[in-house]
Amino acid sequence: MRKLLASLAITMGAVGTAHAQTDYQADADASAGQEMAQTCAACHGAQGISPSGAFPHLAGQQMSYLAKQIMDIRDGNRMVPQMAGQVDDYSDQDAWDVAAFFAGQEANLGQTNDEDEDLLARGEELYRAGDMSKGIPACAACHTPTGVGIGSAVYPGLSGQHAEYTVATLQDFASGERANSPNNVMGDIASKMSDADMEAVANYLLGLN
Repeated sequence: MRKLLASLAITMGAVGTAHAQTDYQADADASAGQEMAQTCAACHGAQGISPSGAFPHLAGQQMSYLAKQIMDIRDGNRMVPQMAGQVDDYSDQDAWDVAAFFAGQEANLGQTNDEDEDLLARGEELYRAGDMSKGIPACAACHTPTGVGIGSAVYPGLSGQHAEYTVATLQDFASGERANSPNNVMGDIASKMSDADMEAVANYLLGLN
């Protein structure tokens, strides 16, 4: 009976969280977000296209994912030294507003390195089929064949992202420095990838559109 009540409590809590997220997303104000996002421009670009591979493109990213990352950084669930103090005063609504602004911008269109055929082939293999010998599932299963992500599941879009940033993110997941993916699924996956695997899939994603 206790287990049943506990399960019901967890289920109701998850449902409540989902409803709250939906409410915030529905009320998100991109205009208000644009004003707040002015301070983001130095690193992420005025329209969310970052000029440096050290910082991610935010344009066209899934709104739910962006809002979660802002709140995770604010709450200390994701440590990003470059973001120290940037979102400390954000409310949940602020996070959704800024996320709405960037989500509404045109995503970056990157150009993959297709001169290295082996690198490109390995990246495509990992993204579309994974590597069962290493226990690596296909990236496309969660991030979609076109790399746009799934907003309802808070899975980010990956297409057109800086290869440098993608590699750094995978390395952080693999080392445990970052552990804020659902059930740390990305930590488990990234830990099974070699440096060459990370470089290959990052190169493939840069040109995926």
